[in-house]
Amino acid sequence: MDCLFCKIVSGEIPSKKVYEDDRVYAFYDIAPAAPTHVLVVPKKHIDGVDAVNAENASEVAYIFTVIPKIAESLGLKGGYRVVSNVGADAGQTVRHIHFHILGGKELGRMC
Repeated sequence: MDCLFCKIVSGEIPSKKVYEDDRVYAFYDIAPAAPTHVLVVPKKHIDGVDAVNAENASEVAYIFTVIPKIAESLGLKGGYRVVSNVGADAGQTVRHIHFHILGGKELGRMC
């Protein structure tokens, strides 16, 4: 598989790690859109939100138990945004489900 995030998780491509356990890997985005911008990915490859199903939904649910811990460790006390892009039209450039944690400043409304 030629997946950028799978290569980051395996250590084949270096990253600036924020958090890791047996199911999740989190690292700083190389092109941050906010003062704090971290990507959280499952170690198990799932193409995207549109590929979540009964067999892999527990991986995504687990990520959402880890995100608040990561945000707290980053000092995001005033709040943060969690974003996942789905498909090319939404800007998903890597087909491995991932969640952006954005914070460190007032982000304003999205919609």
